[in-house]
Amino acid sequence: MKVSYLWAVPEVNPVNRKARSIPIFNLWNSYGRVFFFSWFGFMVAFWAWYTFPPLITHVIKANLHLTPAQVANSNIVSLVATLFIRYLAGPLCDQFGPRYVFAGVLLIGSIPLGLAPLVHDATSLYISRFFLGILGGAFVPCLVWCTGFFDKNVVGSANALAGGWGNAGGGITYFIMPAVFDSFKGRGYNDGTAWRLTFIVPLIVVIATGAGMLLLCPDTPTGKWSERLLHTEQSLRSHGVFTQADAIVDIPGEITAKQSSNVTNCSDPDIEKKAKADASYDHEAVLSQGEMLEISQGETIQKPTFSRALMVLASPQTVFHLITYLCSFGGELAINSVLSAYYIKNFPHISYAHAANVSAIFGFLNFVTRPLGGFVSDYLYKVTGKGLWAKKIWIVVCGLLTGAFLILIGQLEPRNLSTTLGLVSLMAIFLEAGNGANFGLIPHVHPQANGIVSGTAGAAGNLGGVVFSIIFRFTGNGTDYARAFWVIGIIHILLNLILCWVPPVPRGQIGGR
Repeated sequence: MKVSYLWAVPEVNPVNRKARSIPIFNLWNSYGRVFFFSWFGFMVAFWAWYTFPPLITHVIKANLHLTPAQVANSNIVSLVATLFIRYLAGPLCDQFGPRYVFAGVLLIGSIPLGLAPLVHDATSLYISRFFLGILGGAFVPCLVWCTGFFDKNVVGSANALAGGWGNAGGGITYFIMPAVFDSFKGRGYNDGTAWRLTFIVPLIVVIATGAGMLLLCPDTPTGKWSERLLHTEQSLRSHGVFTQADAIVDIPGEITAKQSSNVTNCSDPDIEKKAKADASYDHEAVLSQGEMLEISQGETIQKPTFSRALMVLASPQTVFHLITYLCSFGGELAINSVLSAYYIKNFPHISYAHAANVSAIFGFLNFVTRPLGGFVSDYLYKVTGKGLWAKKIWIVVCGLLTGAFLILIGQLEPRNLSTTLGLVSLMAIFLEAGNGANFGLIPHVHPQANGIVSGTAGAAGNLGGVVFSIIFRFTGNGTDYARAFWVIGIIHILLNLILCWVPPVPRGQIGGR
């Protein structure tokens, strides 16, 4: 990793045109621009999705006369819609492309966000938070879009950065929403009016971001999503490789198909001349013809079908990611929802604003921790000679250490704020790194159906959020946070060990290695 990679035009894969570095600071470059909208789009979606928690514990709860049980119920409801949206978003990404799905989630989600100020009782709160859950579905097209633009050597880092900086929206909302609320209060508005006006800020940002994606970004590195198969075949031909009998179209759909040996040199001067005229031709990585063919056969996204989806979902490799992401992201969602209330209960002398600010640290750590999970994943992949077992072991290690820290927090239940904050932060490092580690390996698993795998894994994360939120809700009538922490820790350890022995990718899989 060179520092210049942060702004330099990236080297690209000659077949799928995926970048082999991440030009984070080069927004003029299409790869840098897509990366920016990926993480920023998910960050504002996460912020808008979690607009209620920073204010609900104190301000909204008092204004609407809510009970602690009703607040806990609303936290669970907010995750249910996201579960379905994420599951649906995966196949939609494979069908229509992640850019349109991403922008659609933001623009459709802006409708319940704009209507949130109309909430006036517990029932309307449940309805509002349910439909705000649509915005949580932005995670799936975010990472599918990133996977489509960045090659295997950096895809773990790209996904971890986009997901981590996006997840930081959970911390940003704890910082921005109380600040905007206090600003309106300072202008003379009462509590009921001030918290409602606060929703204007995320609404404007969400709409502007969704429109920006549609106006400023491409579907894929090669152009329109509907033409991706054609561009893949053209790339092969321009580099002197083609397959007989339309193998590019046929083979990727067969998950267990063997690599075709029908590779022939192509000497079409017009195609070669056109390819070399492309400005990115000079930035191509050098690959053998066999590697090019394997990428085209195994990593070109196919239109989803019911039978293909069932094969992918029944794979032990997919199930492994469903379980581990259920733990890591599910734990993050549930803990993020109760953290402010946890601090207020254990340390009643602190103000709600102080509790919100301290809680924001958990989300803000995503700026570092989730990318750390992806960076380590890519590093292990490199130093072990493209060893996918190393990536998988890293996922399990993160899950086991997360579970150990959750048990420790629950058993000790420290009464010193600094000690509690330190333990929660240590737990967050491995919890959030586990998210990045998961999506460092997921692009290797059934890469021709990446949307399905990513979508179901993302949905499993939300299912975990629902399950763990229910544990928080019914442990000590929603107030025994310490016991809930160690129960969730035990679940983490057990689930991470269940399928740790399964090979990282299916035997005989073409591509993704």
